[in-house]
Amino acid sequence: MMREVITRFGRENLGVLWLIGEPALFTLGVAALWSAAGLSHGSGIPIVAFAITGYSSVLMWRNTASKCNAAISQNFNLLYHRNVQVVDLFITRILLELAGATASFMLLSVLFISLNMMKPPVDMMTVIGGWLMLAWFGASLGLLLGSAMAYSELVDRVWHPTSYLLFPLSGAAFMVEWLPKPAQQVVLLLPMVHGVEMVREGFFGNTVKTHYDIPYMAAICLVMNLVGLFLARDASRRVQAP
Repeated sequence: MMREVITRFGRENLGVLWLIGEPALFTLGVAALWSAAGLSHGSGIPIVAFAITGYSSVLMWRNTASKCNAAISQNFNLLYHRNVQVVDLFITRILLELAGATASFMLLSVLFISLNMMKPPVDMMTVIGGWLMLAWFGASLGLLLGSAMAYSELVDRVWHPTSYLLFPLSGAAFMVEWLPKPAQQVVLLLPMVHGVEMVREGFFGNTVKTHYDIPYMAAICLVMNLVGLFLARDASRRVQAP
């Protein structure tokens, strides 16, 4: 993990703090643009709180999956060492991305709550539960995609356009309740939407009507976990250090 941190961020400038700074800057940029444009999404939800709860969660699973995609190719020489397994490469990147996104989410929340630009969560345990489910989804997706990359580079080529398509459907910029009934049924097929809805219920309480099914999201994450671990075990046999 220390090697990964030094390789990615170096020891100069902010160093490892960029792990927190990158998602924080993106979320701040979106919140600033929405506020400047006067967007309110037709509701009484504070725009800053809406942006932070939505885009912080999206960046967590999206960045985790994207970084795991290149985990094997960028750390191939580490497989020289007998104690380093393919799954270790994924675990390291997953932990780093989840830690960075979580720290960014907490930092921005505390900052804007202290500035009275957003209110504290109504139910902290619901927020934590939703965030942990999103973290599980990000870890499962990263493990699955990273392991699949050992079979074909086509996975990476397909993932990039897919991630752009999933971004606007992930629940970051809308509440499920605002959509027509047919559209609600479609977006609720995406597991990450359930996690975002749960986080927002914890933040905004009864001021919003949320739609989520945590057993459904957990089942999808569990299946991705099992498939990802199976592929990772098989990938360790396929990948041979030079």
